[in-house]
Amino acid sequence: MKITHIGGPTALISLGGLNLLTDPAFDEPQDYELPGGRVMTKLTGPAVPAAELGTIDAVLLSHDQHKDNLDDAGRALLPSIPAVLSTPGAATRIPGVHGLANWESYDLQRPDGGVLTVTGVPALHGPEGAEAVTGVVTGFVLSGEGLPTVYVSGDNASVDLVKQIADRFGPFDVAVLFAGGARTTLLDGAPLTLTTEAAVEAAHLLDPAVIVPVHTEGWAHFSEGPDTVIAAFAAAGLSERLRVVDHGVATALTDGV
Repeated sequence: MKITHIGGPTALISLGGLNLLTDPAFDEPQDYELPGGRVMTKLTGPAVPAAELGTIDAVLLSHDQHKDNLDDAGRALLPSIPAVLSTPGAATRIPGVHGLANWESYDLQRPDGGVLTVTGVPALHGPEGAEAVTGVVTGFVLSGEGLPTVYVSGDNASVDLVKQIADRFGPFDVAVLFAGGARTTLLDGAPLTLTTEAAVEAAHLLDPAVIVPVHTEGWAHFSEGPDTVIAAFAAAGLSERLRVVDHGVATALTDGV
């Protein structure tokens, strides 16, 4: 498995001969006007333009309602992708999207004749009851014969849900955690994604997975950056399992696939 971090929550995962793109956000830095006079600010552009990524076989879209997970350029990319997997709600709002209910699976055909199975798993975008404000979100589990098992958290803030997923699908080889403690005034500053402290808790539950943090930089509402994550994992004795990958660089996480 290789991963190329584009920025924010956007990463290209190469697994089993397929390329899967998480939460596509390719706009240049700008402010987005939101209802109620709020503003969402993108601070950095993509490390790799979408046009330079090559073939993308599937998009793993945790949800479609927020610009940091699906911006204008990312939305324009979707019609060209053979499989776009997201929430059932996203499937009603965007033509061609396949919605996955919790624990529902979708098979992608691999070039070698095998199958890469993508399973939708629960995610909670904030504290209990946040769905009414932030909407329904999904995470993903990637699995297949002879392949590492990978967890992609999506915009999830719940360690309890990580435990459910680990109990059901573990052990994992790699976990791509949307950390950064994203926050909004709509929920009195409660974290919408894993805080660094919660990411450390999740890492213990996901042992022995390699932990790849994304969604920690590039947007003004992310409150805890990569340096915070590195320090916290070091303090917890988990540095050997943490991989903070350089932007735009295809980085091998496992051998032989």
